Amino acid sequence: MKREAAYHGVKCGHKKSQIRRDYFRTCNRCSHTESASSNTLFHQVKIGLRKAFFMVFEMTTTTKNLSASQMDVRSGITDKTVRLFMPKVREAMKSNGNNPMVGIVPVEEFVIGGKEKGKVGRSDKRKKKKIVSSVELTENGKVKRMYALKIDTYSSKELETIFEKQSREQANVTTDQWRGYRPLSGEDKRTQEKRIGGVNFKALPTMVHQLK
Repeated sequence: MKREAAYHGVKCGHKKSQIRRDYFRTCNRCSHTESASSNTLFHQVKIGLRKAFFMVFEMTTTTKNLSASQMDVRSGITDKTVRLFMPKVREAMKSNGNNPMVGIVPVEEFVIGGKEKGKVGRSDKRKKKKIVSSVELTENGKVKRMYALKIDTYSSKELETIFEKQSREQANVTTDQWRGYRPLSGEDKRTQEKRIGGVNFKALPTMVHQLK
């Protein structure tokens, strides 16, 4: 069966193609043919699409850290292949910044990294990385997506980057009362709220836990 579809030709730039057997696309102008996985993370994967999809699913839904050796056992793929494919998945998961968040957007800062003797919270030791994150919520409080950004300090200048890169002006951005946000409150629709035992920031702790 053949049918016409929108297409951005790699060879000639033409925008129409014919969908053929096994979802291969053939350009109407230059007859260049490519598979549905061309120019994607799954192009010419040696492990098969089913196992590749399984690895992506595991990496994006597992709440705890998932090592290559654990993925090796779960998927039945050799350790070497897993170590080559997992970095590609992580790279593909990065945000391109082209779709800033809208609606209800809570923001929080935290640290990520191993435990350090005698150090808690916002330690300045190199083992821990400073992160600021934002979560886009539906009107019912359900998580739509999350964005996290590594920062050097918790200054207002550094925290501002999460607003500049990942939220539109009309977004209802809410933060806790950490002093670094004070100079930013009042801009656009940004507000600060006192954290009440996680009651008013329910989604953030869950997402931060998954990220860690």
